[in-house]
Amino acid sequence: MGEEKAILRALRGERVDPPPVWLMRQAGRYLPEYRATRAKAGSFLDLCYTPDLAAEVTLQPIRRYGFDAAILFADILLVPQALGANLRFVEGEGPRLSPVTTAEAVAGLRPVETVHETLGPVYETVRILRRELPRETTLIGFAGAPWTVATYMVAGRGTPDQAPAREMMYRDPAAFDALMDRITEATAAYLIGQVRAGAEVVKIFDSWAGGLPGGWFERYAIAPVRRIIEAVRAEAPGIPVIGFPRGAGAGYRGFVAATGVEGCAIDASVDPAWAAEAVQPLACVQGNLDPLLMVLGGEALTRETRRIVEAFRGGPHIFNLGHGITPEADPDNVHRMLEAIRG
Repeated sequence: MGEEKAILRALRGERVDPPPVWLMRQAGRYLPEYRATRAKAGSFLDLCYTPDLAAEVTLQPIRRYGFDAAILFADILLVPQALGANLRFVEGEGPRLSPVTTAEAVAGLRPVETVHETLGPVYETVRILRRELPRETTLIGFAGAPWTVATYMVAGRGTPDQAPAREMMYRDPAAFDALMDRITEATAAYLIGQVRAGAEVVKIFDSWAGGLPGGWFERYAIAPVRRIIEAVRAEAPGIPVIGFPRGAGAGYRGFVAATGVEGCAIDASVDPAWAAEAVQPLACVQGNLDPLLMVLGGEALTRETRRIVEAFRGGPHIFNLGHGITPEADPDNVHRMLEAIRG
């Protein structure tokens, strides 16, 4: 039955009408049922590492909206934690990690072979989801791209301009390359673990790709993702991959051509008409509604949703947002968006 799933058809290059749809961060704080489960878990990391609860929040938006895909509930910083970083989440402020800023700190990270010990509960969540999802719903696994993960590991937190990672990149390129290599290998192993557990698609989020200056985009946004995809496909040749080099601008086309992703998610700043001409002939395009419209709603939401559907009507398209749905979004606006897509 997997071959009949709308998401998989689109990622094979088929035009599906109406386009399949899911939302980045579709299981999240905008849903009251998520907040209730999050409270039950006790902490965000407890939620990520408790398979029954992580599966429950993954299933909640599927029950409510009937999206065409469920994306595994986890966090991109579980990989650094598996490599030995001390990770915690500060309420209202975000993640905190023990910074990795020197060659000695990189050498002190755990070997890639041990990451599955920490990430085993995530694989169990995937197995639960494969049993419990409707058979028409595609299960998407994911990981953060090495550059984005590195920006958190070097700074020990999120930063507005990724300056600490860029500083290390310039100051000690050998140490930074060693860090990127370790993250790349661990990420490939993590995604292979998800595929073995039952993920049907994997997505690689590079939320800070747009912060890479000039020629560094090829070195740190494209090359590591290409390595990950090669490793995953060596294990699972038929697995589709969606890449998301957020903020890449005109670089989206080169990213698709160089990595060979079947799907390319684009951010809300990208003109759909340009993407339909430059990117869609190479891969299925995913995106790219402005997440603010999920807060605003109304006729603007309907109009912009229909505009994006129409712009990508000529080729493979998965409808999604240009980034994650925010906690301020109105759950009723998701229904309005789906009505505009499915009509």
